[in-house]
Amino acid sequence: MTPPRCLRIALPVPLPRLFDYLPPDGAPAPPDAVGRRIRVPFGPRELVGIVADTGPAAHAGDSLRAALAWIDPAPVLHGELLDSLRWLTRYLHAPLGEVLSTALPAALRRGDPLPDTHTWTWRLSEAGATALAGMRAGRPRDLAALLADGTLDEDALDDRLPGWRAAARALAGRGQAERVALPPSALAPAPAHGPEPNAAQATAIAAIGDADGFRPFLLDGVTGSGKTEVYLRAIAATLARGRQALALVPEIGLTPQTLARFRARLGVPVHALHSGLNDTERARVWAAAERGEARVIVGTRSAVFVPLPDAGLIVIDEEHDGSYKQQDGIRYHARDFALVRAKALDVPVVLGSATPSLETLHNARSGRYTALRLPQRAGTARPPTVRVLDVRKRALEAGLSPELLDGVRATLAAGGQVLVFRNRRGYAPVLLCHDCGWSAQCVRCDAPMTVHAGGRRLQCHHCGHRQPAPPACPDCAGLALQPQGVGTERLEEHLVRAFPEVPVVRIDRGSTRRRDGVEQALATLGDRPGILVGTQMLAKGHDLADLALVAVVGIDEGLFSADFRAPEKLSQLLIQVAGRAGRGVRAGQVLLQTHHPEHPLLGTLLGGGYAAFAEAELVQREAAGFPPFAHLALLRAEAQHADVPPAFLREVAAVLAAHDPEGHVARDGPLPAPMPRRAGFHRAQLLLTAAQRGALHALLDRAVPDIHALPMARRVRWSLDVDPVDLY
Repeated sequence: MTPPRCLRIALPVPLPRLFDYLPPDGAPAPPDAVGRRIRVPFGPRELVGIVADTGPAAHAGDSLRAALAWIDPAPVLHGELLDSLRWLTRYLHAPLGEVLSTALPAALRRGDPLPDTHTWTWRLSEAGATALAGMRAGRPRDLAALLADGTLDEDALDDRLPGWRAAARALAGRGQAERVALPPSALAPAPAHGPEPNAAQATAIAAIGDADGFRPFLLDGVTGSGKTEVYLRAIAATLARGRQALALVPEIGLTPQTLARFRARLGVPVHALHSGLNDTERARVWAAAERGEARVIVGTRSAVFVPLPDAGLIVIDEEHDGSYKQQDGIRYHARDFALVRAKALDVPVVLGSATPSLETLHNARSGRYTALRLPQRAGTARPPTVRVLDVRKRALEAGLSPELLDGVRATLAAGGQVLVFRNRRGYAPVLLCHDCGWSAQCVRCDAPMTVHAGGRRLQCHHCGHRQPAPPACPDCAGLALQPQGVGTERLEEHLVRAFPEVPVVRIDRGSTRRRDGVEQALATLGDRPGILVGTQMLAKGHDLADLALVAVVGIDEGLFSADFRAPEKLSQLLIQVAGRAGRGVRAGQVLLQTHHPEHPLLGTLLGGGYAAFAEAELVQREAAGFPPFAHLALLRAEAQHADVPPAFLREVAAVLAAHDPEGHVARDGPLPAPMPRRAGFHRAQLLLTAAQRGALHALLDRAVPDIHALPMARRVRWSLDVDPVDLY
């Protein structure tokens, strides 16, 4: 008897297999079934899956259930994107169903239909035009005045009036404005001319434009050298050839600024894709890209999964940034997957950074990437001067030295702006009892709780647990509870008192939670003298023309970290944040405050810049057998009982040893994780190291199915991270 033909469906469950179902209603499987979404019964639940294959059932004797219904009349995943996602599944040794689910917007994962992709616009009604003159001052009147000049699409409103949506709802509720759908190309702006490129920019633009097919470029340009101008001209040339372009940026905070520049220059609608959008908006952009209507897409990490049927160019800005690595779920690296997709699509890919990752630099020096160098700042801007402040034995006010405060005062008096940089949000890192030494620890993590709200609230930055600060010490009942250390909230509080005549604007995760929060905060300061207090959110690509002084507070923690990547991360952070100063007509200055002015890393950076640091660090990495001269995979396990994760990883180590008797892959562990307990779970890890990437993946190919089959695998939450960025 011929086995029944069935659908082999990838479901979003953590199991490395496909599931067999009969087609809905007993009908035969259509020829274009692969890549279509389908709704199926799964135990007592219904799930949305993707058909990955068709054919005879894996087990002929099984009684198969029928799928419930097709969702799409045609595949949503097909061609290059589906093939690349299959590659990603093999590389990460992850379940195909979870990878395919990760690649789809949340609305499509739920089974919602592909949305319409028309452009939503707003226009003033007759009632609104009549009422405009009598409207009170405020955001609704500002919006009405904008719309009086003509219909505007929602992207343009994002650029011209941040926070306009509440005002639009108010006007619509009074019948004074209305939302209208237009075809995607109906409101394409006229392209604008940019500045004339300098010689180095022109060379880079020509090299990218001359690329025929896949070719990776490293655009290594000092901060302020005009990398964005190179991107814009390369994208414009791509559009002129009738092709699509995808640009990745590391942070949501960069997206509005990048979008505004792209929309002003390119003459086509520019689509944004990031986690600040709602599910419907993200699905619309994905669908517009799939239909070829979105010609330019700018987005954060997940935008690497958009379909590109007419691909012509991929750009990865700030390619070194750690936010391109997904740290939970499917642990992909957007930069690396973008390179894989560019090769499959046969298009050039540009990796831009002032501080390239050591992996990327190694690839450029090995000839795998073409290096393009922008050695000087664009226009008349000059590099900032850097001064190290030795604060040993100095009296500090909220962590600030007298010399640093004098520098702030002088800059403000000259009409400039100041960035006080501290990469730790909150009021203080820990709450301490001065009488007995008690400190506030998270009840769910092996970590102190951060003090917020001026000492009134405690929050764990690892698991999110919050609680009020105690009125007295829980151990000794003393009243000498004192916040120890300095965070951005405490700096803001002190600077407001010290400089009451100027605005002080804090930019960190806590102050910019709202949509376009970074853009609105920067707009609050404008171009007047004032102080920005911020974390690494401000170290990434922001162009602050009036910023004359960057004061870096508290770099010492990063100088002595056990993480082998810590020197690279700290060097990148210092170079990037220093590069915010002096990008306009004002000369820039950087003050680095430290208790370790003689540290070799600071000496190398000040003496030779990032290039000198990278050269020395690559030599040390090669001697130590660390990436990019070795290849890593990290197995993590966690459970509520402390003995379970190491016991599971010992079984994993035995499986690995059985599949690798020659010892081509080194195993370190099981060991407690650097944070042994997090969110109530005890954690352990096992690190795999191989000199050759092929040996590591060959071992994982053989061992991962056996690891899934271990009985203890059901008692732990475990994950495999190939090419880990953080070993915690």
